Amino acid sequence: QITNFVAKGHYRWGAPAPLVVRGPSGGGVHGGPFHSENPEMYFTHTPGLKVVYPATPYDAKGLLKSAIRDNNPVLFFEHKFLYRRIKEELPEGDYTVPLGQAVVRRAGRDLTILTYAAMMHTSLEAANLLAQEGIEAEVVDLRTLLPLDKETILQSVKKTNKLLVVHEDTRTGGIAGEIAAIVCEEAFEDLDGPILRVTALDTPVPYAPPLEERFLPQVKDVVEKARELARY
Repeated sequence: QITNFVAKGHYRWGAPAPLVVRGPSGGGVHGGPFHSENPEMYFTHTPGLKVVYPATPYDAKGLLKSAIRDNNPVLFFEHKFLYRRIKEELPEGDYTVPLGQAVVRRAGRDLTILTYAAMMHTSLEAANLLAQEGIEAEVVDLRTLLPLDKETILQSVKKTNKLLVVHEDTRTGGIAGEIAAIVCEEAFEDLDGPILRVTALDTPVPYAPPLEERFLPQVKDVVEKARELARY
């Protein structure tokens, strides 16, 4: 109903579909293959939808208000691991965060780490460790997967000349592939190294905590891949 009907309503007969579907998702909570997966790419492939995946309380509120006020159907993913873990003071007044706009969470010069949701926090932690080695990574939080903020992506890549994409979704068919294609098409001559990625494994999400930890990208994985790219 979401992909085959609601997403096509405006295209077929001009009817707005101001629908928001909230989707708790994501691993790290030992929920197993049904409760811990990241299904965002099933929907990111569908024209007519918007797909949002915030990483902070500020963005969660601001993006949700924008989604509710949007006349298009929006899939609003909420990472379960971030519930009750990531906290911040929010403004008392009304505010929104625009859909389709990425944000630079940490400025850097040596490589870009492009990420979203819980992996944004993993990437920031990795970037801080890399800085101790003299590697300054720029961390960009996508926030919205559909539509992608190509301008911010390309601007960062043209600044650092290297790109590492980090996402918790499985590797095959993840958004890293689409981003790599965009960068190769529109900023190939700005690259000083291969586009690399750190992702989950191509398996269902394991239930056992040690297996889930192996399945999910860890800080050390991001650090190791970033070092490899920085040395290239």
